[in-house]
Amino acid sequence: MTVQYRAAVLRAIGGNVDIETAVSRKLRSDDVLIKIAAAGLCHTDLEVISGSLKASFPIVLGHEAAGTIAEKGPDVQGLEIGDRVVLHWNPSCGDCFYCNRKRPILCEQYLGNARKSFDFGGLPQSFDTNGQAFHHLMYVGAFAEYCVVPARQAVRIPAGLPAEQACLIGCGVMTGVGAALNIAAIQPGDSVLILGCGAVGLAALQGALLADAAEVIACDLNAERLETAKSLGATYCINAAAEDALNQIRIITSGRGADHVLESAGHPAAFRMTTEAVRPGGEIIWLGKVGVDEDVAFRWGALMQEKKIRRSSYGGARPHLDFPKLAEECLRGTLKLDRIVTRTIPLDQINDGFDDLRHSRGIRTVIKLSD
Repeated sequence: MTVQYRAAVLRAIGGNVDIETAVSRKLRSDDVLIKIAAAGLCHTDLEVISGSLKASFPIVLGHEAAGTIAEKGPDVQGLEIGDRVVLHWNPSCGDCFYCNRKRPILCEQYLGNARKSFDFGGLPQSFDTNGQAFHHLMYVGAFAEYCVVPARQAVRIPAGLPAEQACLIGCGVMTGVGAALNIAAIQPGDSVLILGCGAVGLAALQGALLADAAEVIACDLNAERLETAKSLGATYCINAAAEDALNQIRIITSGRGADHVLESAGHPAAFRMTTEAVRPGGEIIWLGKVGVDEDVAFRWGALMQEKKIRRSSYGGARPHLDFPKLAEECLRGTLKLDRIVTRTIPLDQINDGFDDLRHSRGIRTVIKLSD
């Protein structure tokens, strides 16, 4: 069985995303057809539009999504039609050099097939009405009414969490909370600096609180985002546009610097600041990014004194373990994703949503496709 549906398609760098008719492939034995309920707009999608992230065209964007199982292949186990799921974008082979070292984010097949923008096996997931294959961003392609993925990319979550919040678990929340709980070595009583209070940064802030950090310092250029950080439990909020942020961080931390710095601003100045703001022997986790060919300069002295630096792309994600736990934290009220979603829009308004993202309006815009 194939399904016709509407999808947001980018056909060239710098263009608008157009709504086109897509036709799903016939399900393979281990496939599931997902009826997309909600999908978040992420900077990675914007990077494909601008050309700073290489991709193949035409492409269905979107990789942060939640929905329900609409159909499944005969070999699919553990998922039933009607199950609510969050999709993840890091399928892995389980048996390469990196998978054997428990680093699925570096899986050789995952990285090797990523540029093709098809499924994990390198095959198209959908086509236009003339039979031309659509590429799908990050093995998902979620800005559409439906998508086809291998069943291992669909993670069942508890009922009760609104789709516009659940979808964030698939990327931004996993990346931010996971950085605090899976990557950083935050101990009760530690100080944590969050640089950049977008969706990932606010998720990292909440992750630091879940790790029992004593002081969580939020730093951003946007006063409204800092108000949100305060409402989520930040101990201190620093507006880097209005005050000497580094001086304030040192005052708060008795001159030492923060024990842990989690960066999610994605700007050279923010990367440099991480090395100045962390204490000797402290830990830096970079979550943001700049263009892959862009240089970032540091003061050499700021890199000394046993400081540890790590880049994390997906918060050490173990989707089948982490996603349900994150959903439960949301349902308990200890993870507040409703504060991160600042706008929901229909699929037809996707270009307006990207314009908001370009200009840092709001925190996370979510496309709502169904209940």
